[in-house]
Amino acid sequence: MSIGYGDLRKGMAIDLDGEPHIVVEYESRKMQQRAPVMRVRFRAIRSGRVVDKTFNGYDVKLTPAAVERRNAQFIYEEDDLYYFMDDETYDQFPLSKDSMPDALPFLIEQMTVEMVFYEDNPIAIELPITVELEVTDSPPGLKGDTATGATKLAKLETGHLLQVPLFVNEGEKIKVDTRSGEYLSRV
Repeated sequence: MSIGYGDLRKGMAIDLDGEPHIVVEYESRKMQQRAPVMRVRFRAIRSGRVVDKTFNGYDVKLTPAAVERRNAQFIYEEDDLYYFMDDETYDQFPLSKDSMPDALPFLIEQMTVEMVFYEDNPIAIELPITVELEVTDSPPGLKGDTATGATKLAKLETGHLLQVPLFVNEGEKIKVDTRSGEYLSRV
């Protein structure tokens, strides 16, 4: 089975050179009297490396990667390994810190994630789009310092630093977008 350009979607797993990759973004350009040019940005699931590819013509065929996704819960960390438990089978799977660098700023114990398996081996996790995290350190906003869009630096329970509005205080829970790492709202 192959996938044409019309079937391509963000987040889709594609087999590139024998390795599974996720489609990060794609665009197509068609110039007058020429075949279209398709540019696709892929992220290697195992390494996290970003690869840009350009395809010419109408008959671009990509092969879907044979990945399986299962819900799992993050249970603990030990010696740079992060352990996850499958929600259905209760099997535990370790993943190295290096295989999920983008997830670490948002990962807390008991969080449910999607584990990605390739050839029955866990190779990556995918976080929910938003997570709720507690602010552990944030200087108080100063009275009168209320300019539109004013922000301050806050530290979350995971150690991640991000800009939040002045009204967010230490001890509050906030919603964060895991794709951009930005503050969304208070919880």
